[in-house]
Amino acid sequence: MILVSRLTLALLGGLAAYQVGAALSLEEWFSSPWHYVAWAAIVVVGVLAGFLIGGMVGRWLRGRLKALERAADRRSAAELTIGALGLVVGLVAAALAGVAVVRLPIVGPYLLLPVVLVVAYVFSRIAARKHVDILRLVGARSRGPAQTRLIDTSAIIDGRLIDVVRTKFLSGSIVVPDFVLLELQRVADSSDPLKRARGRRGLEIVEELKAEANGGFSVRGTDPTEQEPVDSRLVRLARDLGASIITTDYNLNKVAQIQGIDVLNVNELANALKPAVLPGEPLQVKIIREGKEYDQGVAYLDDGTMIVVEGGRKLLGQEVEVEVTSVLQSPSGKMIFTRLEGE
Repeated sequence: MILVSRLTLALLGGLAAYQVGAALSLEEWFSSPWHYVAWAAIVVVGVLAGFLIGGMVGRWLRGRLKALERAADRRSAAELTIGALGLVVGLVAAALAGVAVVRLPIVGPYLLLPVVLVVAYVFSRIAARKHVDILRLVGARSRGPAQTRLIDTSAIIDGRLIDVVRTKFLSGSIVVPDFVLLELQRVADSSDPLKRARGRRGLEIVEELKAEANGGFSVRGTDPTEQEPVDSRLVRLARDLGASIITTDYNLNKVAQIQGIDVLNVNELANALKPAVLPGEPLQVKIIREGKEYDQGVAYLDDGTMIVVEGGRKLLGQEVEVEVTSVLQSPSGKMIFTRLEGE
């Protein structure tokens, strides 16, 4: 890119200098053949100036093109296509508006180009942001890159998502919004050692997701000036993309469902895959701490399920035989209530 820019501007600089030399009437200033030498010197200066400026322009263009490629990678094919159609409609609208603008006295010709650029940008921007709704109007549906899955911070930090991805049960493109990465970074920079460890583990899981995702992985850029809470931005982004949200956050789960957004809750998946524990079934557990209510003890299964043992407070640190009395299951997890065997 830099070499092409240098050569192009060097050629243009040389041609411009040649025209300048032709217009200066150098034969009146220098005796023959020195006016030809002066003319050649002007051309060489033009070529060198164009070559130097071309290097700066080439580096600037290379940076802009890379930024454009990164932006395109973060957009679905449907969004890019609808945005391009919006640009065409915007140019048509700008041309119609330009007919009126150009007739304005004095400033009309100078306003024409800004009006065209602004109108075309507004139309393309609106079309890209509302591409899902536009596709629905014509009876189509945005598939993103094969059913987009937006990942919430809680699902990343939880750690189980990477195991689900490795099993190939989770299809579609995995998208991590940039504000989720920023939130992970804040957690990783926390002064609390536990939070810091969880945040760093979350960033490592993002790297693993990037390598393991079978339907594609990308980081979605958003407007950095937005001040909405992370959950609100995630819900709005999912609605704009026609995507689903993967989370373990109970409140986000409910808010997204109320707004008609598909939610994949890792806790619900884990609960669905847990072996069924039925009332009356015996269990061997170790009571590790006191419960909230009087005379209760708390134990855990290997998968992390909490077991409340009635009358277990006095048996802390001991392995006991208990009998299941009831099971409470919710999207936030499962609790098993038991009593000591023989009581």
